[in-house]
Parts: sequence; C-alpha cells; structure tokens
Amino acid sequence: MDNPHLKTEARGGLRIVTMSRPEAKNAMSAEMTQGLADIMAEYRQDPEVRCVILTGAEGYFCVGGDVKGMAAGGGKPRTVEQKAADLRRRMESVRNLHEMEKPTIAAIEGAAAGAGLGLALACDFRVCSESAKITSAFAKVGLSGDYGGSYLASQILGPTRAREFWMLSPVVSGKEAAEMGLMTRAVEPGTALEEAIAMGEKLAAGPTLTYGRMKRNFRLIERGATMGELLDSEALNHALSTETADHREAAKAFVEKRAPAFTGA
Repeated sequence: MDNPHLKTEARGGLRIVTMSRPEAKNAMSAEMTQGLADIMAEYRQDPEVRCVILTGAEGYFCVGGDVKGMAAGGGKPRTVEQKAADLRRRMESVRNLHEMEKPTIAAIEGAAAGAGLGLALACDFRVCSESAKITSAFAKVGLSGDYGGSYLASQILGPTRAREFWMLSPVVSGKEAAEMGLMTRAVEPGTALEEAIAMGEKLAAGPTLTYGRMKRNFRLIERGATMGELLDSEALNHALSTETADHREAAKAFVEKRAPAFTGA
C-alpha cells in the first residue's frame, strides 16, 4: 500500500496497521483517513486476513483530526452538504472495523482523542498503556463529534456516562479508562503493541468464521434486539458454525486430547 501516513505489516493472518504522522501526534490527514477507509474495506473482505491491529507510530495512537490544518483553512470552498458527504465516506473505516467479521484490536500508547478515540472504540479490544491519555476532545474545539464515538461510547459506558464524557471532555489515563470499561485492559507503558500482538496472534490462529458469527450476535444486541430475536440469531449462527472445518477439527482434537489447529474455514 502506497500511503505516506499509513504503514501495514502482515504476520500470517494478522495485519498491523500503523497511523504514521508522528510529527503531528498522528493527527488524521486526508491521506490517512482515505487510506484507513480503503484498507479496512479491503481487510473486511480478504479471507487471508484473520485479525487486525490498529496502532500509532512513535508513542502516540491518534489525537484525532488535524486541528492546525482546520485552523489554517485553505482549499476550495465547500457546502455543508459536500463536507458531510466527504466525511461520511471517510468514516467508513469505523464501520468496517466494527462490523468486520474477524477480531480487531487497538493498541494505544500516548493520546487517543476525538476521531482517534472513535477508531479505538470501533475495535473489539483496546489494549492501552496505563499512562495513555484518553479524551473525547470534541467540545474543546467546538465540534459535535464524528467517527462513531458517541454511538460506541454509549454502547460501552451507557448513554448517561457517554454524554458526560463527550460534553465535559475529561482527560483520563489509560488505567482509569480501563477501570471505566472504556478500554479492555491497561498495561505497562511501552508494551501496548507487544500485548496486542500476543492477543492478535492468538485470535488470528482461532476459528475466524465463528468469531464473525459471535460478532453478529453482539451487533444484534447493540441494535436493541429482543431476547427472542437474539435466540433466533444464536441458533442460526451456532448451527452454521457446526458446518465449519474448524468445528470438525476442534471436535476431533477434543477426542484426541490435543490442541485444535484452526484454519479459519
């Protein structure tokens, strides 16, 4: 992939995507946002990809939009409708991270703010440094918020605490964010990517199709499904999982008293 602000690495079925504008604390440029939208759409469809890690370069995750660039202005004038349409296209990265039927992990050092926090919240797991700085940030720059953060934070924290986090915009440490439930786990500073890779390699070696069906069930819950609707979904996805090669391998491995060798099929 030829993108000046993104780096990718393949480790078997694991893909590591690094946002790389360290001079701007990985603030999101046009090249970065479009590249993220493109690559997450690609990874969502690629059967060779079995787990995705999103991280940032040189001690920062992502501070969100490029506020300095916004302040500088310039470029061709656009209508509100044009701005909204362009932003919506670029925000597809969040939808694909969230809906991708394979595990996704954010590895967070330094700041995760604004749209950067939205990207992190879109992942299934968030491994952050205890000293990371987590904030919504939008209110501080007079913006209402993008990249799905308000939806995702509401799912994780509940609507009341999400409103507080968005409107008052406190800065919390990675340790505090993990205690709130906003992060999956907080780890020693400097080890977030290492810990995420260990988790990612385990997930990439797991039953990928089954993970995807688990995510379908959870997304149905997010949409307010009734217990009956969820049971219908669980029954179908469970039955579909019995047809996979990975289930057959796991059953055989259980009988033979060995660890299963999943292929993701």
